[in-house]
Amino acid sequence: MIVPISLLAELLQALPQLRAQIYFKSSMTALSHAMEDLVLAGSDDEPLVIASFQRERFYRQEAHRYRRIASRSSQVYVLAAPETDFKNASECHETVAFAPEDGLSQEWHLVVLGEQYSTCLICQEKIVPIDNQDDRGPQLMDQARRFEGIWTFDREVSSKAAALLLDRIVNYRPELAEKIERARTTYKLVKTPKKTRKSATSKATKPDIITGKNSKIPNPKLSDAFTERLVTYLQAGQHKLLKAYSAIAAQERKERLVNLITTAMRQSLNPQEIVEVAVQELGTALSASRCLIYRCKATDVAVKIDREFLGPGASSMLDQTWLLQENQIWSDAVARQERVYVQDTSQHPLIVNTKFLEKTVKNWQIVSWLMVPVLYQGRVLGMVEMHQCRSVLPWEEDEIALVEAIATQLGAALIQAETYAHLEELNQQLEALDRTRSNLIAITGHELRTPLSTIQVCLESLNSEPDMPAELRQIMLETALGDADRMRKLVQDFLTLSHLESGRVQWNVESLTLQECVDLALSSVRSRTVDRELPEIIAEVSAELPLVQADGEWLVEVLSKLLDNACKFTTPQGSVTVRAKCNGSRMVEVLVADTGRGIEANSLKVVFDRFYQEEGALRRSAGGTGLGLAICKQIVAGWGGKIWVDSAGKDRGSEFHFTIPTV
Repeated sequence: MIVPISLLAELLQALPQLRAQIYFKSSMTALSHAMEDLVLAGSDDEPLVIASFQRERFYRQEAHRYRRIASRSSQVYVLAAPETDFKNASECHETVAFAPEDGLSQEWHLVVLGEQYSTCLICQEKIVPIDNQDDRGPQLMDQARRFEGIWTFDREVSSKAAALLLDRIVNYRPELAEKIERARTTYKLVKTPKKTRKSATSKATKPDIITGKNSKIPNPKLSDAFTERLVTYLQAGQHKLLKAYSAIAAQERKERLVNLITTAMRQSLNPQEIVEVAVQELGTALSASRCLIYRCKATDVAVKIDREFLGPGASSMLDQTWLLQENQIWSDAVARQERVYVQDTSQHPLIVNTKFLEKTVKNWQIVSWLMVPVLYQGRVLGMVEMHQCRSVLPWEEDEIALVEAIATQLGAALIQAETYAHLEELNQQLEALDRTRSNLIAITGHELRTPLSTIQVCLESLNSEPDMPAELRQIMLETALGDADRMRKLVQDFLTLSHLESGRVQWNVESLTLQECVDLALSSVRSRTVDRELPEIIAEVSAELPLVQADGEWLVEVLSKLLDNACKFTTPQGSVTVRAKCNGSRMVEVLVADTGRGIEANSLKVVFDRFYQEEGALRRSAGGTGLGLAICKQIVAGWGGKIWVDSAGKDRGSEFHFTIPTV
C-alpha cells in the first residue's frame, strides 16, 4: 500500500507543539551514527530500533552497523526502497521494502526506544531546484542535501514516531502483525491524542542539534554519552577538512620546490649549481637548522661538505670532512635505500650506545636528524641531511615526503649531468659490473664443481665394479645422494637470494604470533637433523608479545636458518637460546644465541656476505652453502627490519639479532 503523506507531516499533526528545523546531510549522518552507537553502548536488553533509509544504496553503507545492532535486539526494523536485492526478509533483522513512490522515499528516519533512553530523528528531504545547487562536485553536493525535521530525546515524541512507523511496516508486511503487537505492548506504544499536550519541546523553542536542549532526557549519563559521540563525529569531520586543506598546501609547496629543481636542471648541467638551488630552497622550506646535500657513493668512506643551508644558531659545517662508513645512520639509509629519521637523538638507542654517533651529535648539536638518500635506479648518488639543533618538534610526514620528492628529482638531475660530464666513469662502472658478474660465475662454478666431482667418482666406481660389497655400495650411494642434495640446496639458496636482491619477491604481509613462528622453525630444524644429536634448544618467547607484521613463510625461513646455523656450530653439550622482546621502537627484537665456536671481531661485518665462511675448511666439516645469512639479511630488510651479530670471540658463542615491525 502506497502512503503519499509523509511521516513528518503525520507527526506534526499529532503533536502540534513540535517545530521542525533544517538539517544538512552531514549533520544527520553524525546524529544517526551517534544514535546507533548509543544502542551499541547502551545497557538496555531489547531496544526497539526502526530505521528508514530512503533507498537501498544508503542502507548498504550502514548494513554492517545494523547487523551489530540486531545482535542486541530482536526488534530491529530497516526500511528502504529496493534497487538491487533489497526485499522483505527476516534474517538478522526485519527488512521492509517499500514502493519507490511511497513518501518514505523522500524521508530519513531513525527511532530508538529503550528502557533507559529514547531518541528519534524524523526528517523529510527538501528538494532544491537544480539551478540553485552547488556545482563544487557530487560529494560536496551530497553532504549539503537539506532535510526538514525533528530530532529529540522526548519519549512522547519518540513513542509516537515509533507507532506511526510500525503502522507503515504492517501495511507492507502484514505477517509481522503479531511481532509488532508485542513491540507495542513492550514499549507501551499507545495512540497519542491529537490535542496539544505539555512537552519538553515548547512552541517557543526548537530542539538543539548538539545537546538536545529543552528535551526531557530520562538518563543524563546516556545523554552525555550521546553528546560525546556526536561531538566526536563532528570533530572527525572537521579534522578531515583540515587535513584536506593541509594536504593541498603541502602539495602546492612540494610542486613549487620540485619546479625550482626542474628549472635548475633545464638551465644548467652543472651538478654543483643544481645542488646549491636544492639545498637553499629545501632548508628554507622546512625551517631547518642545517641542510646538507652532498655527492657520495655507497662505498665512500668520507666526503667534504661543500654545500650547506644554515639556520639561526647553527654552526657551519662547510669544508668539514664528514665520515660516512662510521656513521650507522648513513649506512642504514644507504643499505635500505630509504629515509632514516631520528626525531630525538638523545633517546635513540643506536646513537646513545655508539661513541662515534654520540660524539657527532654533541659536537654539531643535532637534536633531530633526517637522512634521505639520492638514488637513481637503485644507485646511491648522494645524501640529503636535515638537522634541527634547538628543538625536538617533529617534521610532519608531508614535510619528509617533500624531502624525498626533492631527493628523487635530484637523482634524475645528477644522473643527467653525469651522462654528459662523466662518460669515462660510466664506462668504468660497466667494467666493474662485468667483473662482478665474472667473479660471481667463478664462485658459483667452484661450489658446483666440488659436489659434481664427488658424484661422478661414486657413480663411476659403482659402474666399473659390479662385484663391489653391498656395504661399500651403500656408502657410495649415500655419498652421491648427499652431494646431490648439497647441490640442490646451493642452487635453491642462490635462486632465493637472487629473487630477494632483485626485488622480485611478492611479500604476503600479515599479522602473526611470534611464538607460533618460533615453534614452526624449531619443528623444521629438528625434522632435518634426525641423523645427528642437537644441542639443548631453549625457547623463551612470551605469548604476551604484540603481534608482528611480516610474511609468515619468510619469517619462519629466517628463524630456521639462524637456528640451523647455531646448532651446526654448537656441540651437543652446548645450548641454543631463542628470546624476543619489544625494543621500544614499534619493533620486536629476536635473539638467537649459542655457546658454539663464536666469530672473530674482524669477521662480524662480513658474516652476512654471500658464500662467507670464517674458516676455509669449515664449510666441508659443517656443511652448508654459505648463503644462509645473506638470505636472512635480505628477508629482514624486506620487511623493514635490521639484522646483526655480536660475539665475544672464537669459542665464546655468538648472538644473532633481528627486528620485526609490530602491528
